[in-house]
Amino acid sequence: MDAVRNPFAPGAGSRPPELAGREAIIEDAQTAIQRALLAKPCRSQMLIGLRGVGKTVLLNKIEELAEDAGHITSSIEAPEGKALSELLVPKINQALRKLSASQAAKAKAHQALRALRSFASAFKLTYGDASISVDPEEGVADTGDMQADLPELFLRVGEAAKAAGKAWTLLIDEVQYLRTEDLAALIVAIHKVNQRVLPVLFFGAGLPQVAALSGDAKSYAERLFHYPEVGPLNPVDAETAIRQPIEGEGERIDSDAIAEIVARTKGYPYFLQEWGYQCWNIAQGAPITLKDATAAALEATRRLDEGFFKVRFDRLTPREREYAIAMAKLGPGPYRSSDVADALKETQQSLGPRRAQMISKGMIYSPSHGDVAFTVPMFHDYLVRHYAGGSAKA
Repeated sequence: MDAVRNPFAPGAGSRPPELAGREAIIEDAQTAIQRALLAKPCRSQMLIGLRGVGKTVLLNKIEELAEDAGHITSSIEAPEGKALSELLVPKINQALRKLSASQAAKAKAHQALRALRSFASAFKLTYGDASISVDPEEGVADTGDMQADLPELFLRVGEAAKAAGKAWTLLIDEVQYLRTEDLAALIVAIHKVNQRVLPVLFFGAGLPQVAALSGDAKSYAERLFHYPEVGPLNPVDAETAIRQPIEGEGERIDSDAIAEIVARTKGYPYFLQEWGYQCWNIAQGAPITLKDATAAALEATRRLDEGFFKVRFDRLTPREREYAIAMAKLGPGPYRSSDVADALKETQQSLGPRRAQMISKGMIYSPSHGDVAFTVPMFHDYLVRHYAGGSAKA
């Protein structure tokens, strides 16, 4: 069929044509967004899930909803090894400039910019013309201690947003890459603005370990955030994610073709997009058939192997790859750390640093004490196909 009209869009953070199965998460976010504008207490969200389940897509959707409701938004993707202060300063500067456009908020926005100047100076950061247009506010957000300074800065931003009759929503993707002290400071800052009922919201997204990391950083984090789990779609929602885009283009797909796609992808949204994309391009015309869906598997798997999977495998050192392959040889997982150690003929203690480094890279996580699992769905199949011997279904 016409490739130009193909409704599927496999890609990092690309919104699928049908955002199926996420209605509850979106509704909760919408409620929090509206409550913030009414100065009513609301809990922020921390979306957790494996790679390719649509966390970034949901963050983008939430940002859109917040902007439509009148929020000033600041969106960040946390890279490995970069300080949160460095990421936040230009974003907060931009938000305050927007808030200062409100006559009612000019004084509060100016105070907040002075606090931002103090904060940036304390952490030796520069951030454009604001560094020369305002003087620092002595004694505010200037100690150089993130857990002391970030809450004071957030309070100033929240007061400016309140004066403007707006709200400020901060969105951070890849939360697992934040340093422990930065995550703790962020949690304290959100807690402080909540106590003052200021219109500040936070939405984060990260791998499954984020909930534990947040709890380790601050014990009250579990009461501060909702932690919706973003996982594979159930069969009904997975069918909708395939059928609706196709029918939206005036075409049809057979039910047995959908069943084949859902079975192959296990309901993971990124894989559904890839399979749908290939099925559309392979089909000679409507309806898309089971034969088309079966034929699409080869090309979909090849593209995933050369992109989605390979990119992550290439980030590992040779020793880390050895660990990952040993995991895959044990089966689909999760895996006991002791079994991996036995397979490598090493002790758990000697493998501890390697395991910790793979977790910090976001390649594996610990679903329960003593267990490890891949953060990438179906990564076991990829390793078996290419590195661990044997065969796996394409």
